[in-house]
Amino acid sequence: MTTEDDRELWLRAAGGGARAFGVLFDRHAKAVYNHCFRLTASWAEAEDHLQATFLLAWRKRGDVRLERDSALPWLLAVATNVVRNEQRSLTRRLRNLRRVGEERAVPDHADLVAERLDDQRRMKELLDAVAELPRNEREALALCVWSEVSYADAAAVLGITEGSVRARVSKAKSKLQQHRELVHTEEDR
Repeated sequence: MTTEDDRELWLRAAGGGARAFGVLFDRHAKAVYNHCFRLTASWAEAEDHLQATFLLAWRKRGDVRLERDSALPWLLAVATNVVRNEQRSLTRRLRNLRRVGEERAVPDHADLVAERLDDQRRMKELLDAVAELPRNEREALALCVWSEVSYADAAAVLGITEGSVRARVSKAKSKLQQHRELVHTEEDR
């Protein structure tokens, strides 16, 4: 494992260094994957969004300059946009299917283990509750609590003050008290 920080690796990747980009992937893939799962409540969709996020990062590596030492906050913001765009596309496709009168249920053929099904059910319940939150609170919660991005890094990505990020996270947590095990960190317990 290299001791280079993300900014150095990103600069090497921008110059065509596939190995440097591979190190960035190895460092951050799990966090991005978990972030995508938390946004979709589906392991399969999270895998697709992880791949799309890093593909987009590879394509934009020459255009993006990291403002912080870690690429993770930027990658999580990209992942959030990838998920949001896919959800919009899905909504449009479903609307178009209804217009032509084809309402076909797509069966889930995946052979998921019971633990994953339970995770997905609980995450879906939480996402339903989170969907009721204002967008700014949802984004702060996803970055700081679920993906453990620092308040300072989240503030940089969201373009707001660190105090505003803290306030948004606090408001979101209080509104989601019945889902305590999924929205509180170890230090909160």
